[in-house]
Amino acid sequence: MKIAFLTFYFEPDLCAGSFRNTPLAKVLSSKLKENDEIVVITTQPNRYSTYKIEAPEFEERGNLKIHRIKIPTHKSGMVDQIKSFYSFYTNALKITKQYKFDLVYASSSRLFTAYLGMKVAKKHRVPYYVDVRDIFVDTMENILTNKMLKMFTIPILKIIESKTFKNANHINLISEGFHHYFDSKFKKSTYSFYSNGIDDVFLQEKSNREINSSSIKKIVYAGNIGQGQGLDKIIPNLAKELEGKYLFEIYGDGGAKKQLVEEINRLEVKNVILKKPVNRSQLIEVYNQADFLFLHLNDFKAFEKVLPSKLFEYGTFDVPIIAGVKGYARDFILKNLKNTIIFNPCNDKQLVELLDKYEYKKIERREFKREFKRNKINNDMIESMLNLLKDKE
Repeated sequence: MKIAFLTFYFEPDLCAGSFRNTPLAKVLSSKLKENDEIVVITTQPNRYSTYKIEAPEFEERGNLKIHRIKIPTHKSGMVDQIKSFYSFYTNALKITKQYKFDLVYASSSRLFTAYLGMKVAKKHRVPYYVDVRDIFVDTMENILTNKMLKMFTIPILKIIESKTFKNANHINLISEGFHHYFDSKFKKSTYSFYSNGIDDVFLQEKSNREINSSSIKKIVYAGNIGQGQGLDKIIPNLAKELEGKYLFEIYGDGGAKKQLVEEINRLEVKNVILKKPVNRSQLIEVYNQADFLFLHLNDFKAFEKVLPSKLFEYGTFDVPIIAGVKGYARDFILKNLKNTIIFNPCNDKQLVELLDKYEYKKIERREFKREFKRNKINNDMIESMLNLLKDKE
């Protein structure tokens, strides 16, 4: 048996796609027989232009074969991303010609990896399992501001989306907030809702740092700095209002970092420190030194359906979480995460008021850590994946 495993991001890259699919591939590898193969087709690490790390073009780990495709250098702009995905798509199709697959799995946040999975599955006439991490068309309808570009792009994307998902045997939705969007359009597929989870590295014992007695508290954000996060619309104004009380540390990179820097400079903000992305061992130490962990989604209707993977990291630490979210993410936090400060996206005035009223405390989220272990979620997800092969038999 051979399984095609398609993901644009894989270790040692630093991003949610890599953190989801790398452990999933490893658990799947352990579930298969010695003569079975998983063929991972991915890219050379490329998530951040400021984080460079080498990885072999081809790697074999027992029954796991990993092909990493070198793509053009990019800085997360739209044209750059189109070039990168086209390179990945064309080279991935060439690699798949070497194999005869029994099942195709694809994990996609930007639609085109999912479309690639559909094409490979149709060519090999095998079941297709797609893991949906974002509703790309929905997001683009919100993000695109150029009316002419939008009028040309969205209809094409909807055709690609329709072809991709109407041919999927099974669709896993990372957020239950996506369900209505998909179920109303693609009724032939079966569905599951295996979310992101907590990796073991975040479940290890952490430092028991005393509550910071300083009058200045540290708020930390670590992750992508793109349009989706909208940090330029919240951090500069917020930091300016909280000067002398709070220090902001931002770790990451992305397509909207320039706007964030420009806004910080325009407002002459002095209490925001911007740092490059760090690996996970360093990241845990960064989180350990934080007084608050910060999360924000831009104020787009599409983002009311998503569930940020960052919550699963933050929830393992005992410090309060500040979250600027609406919709499903807000409901998830209220149900599963204690000691949180939730505000409406881009509303710095509301957050300032909430922080003024907040009485600082630390709380260990034991139940959350038990419920959302990555290994448990991965095992259940793999069982649903392998059931497609049983149905084929």
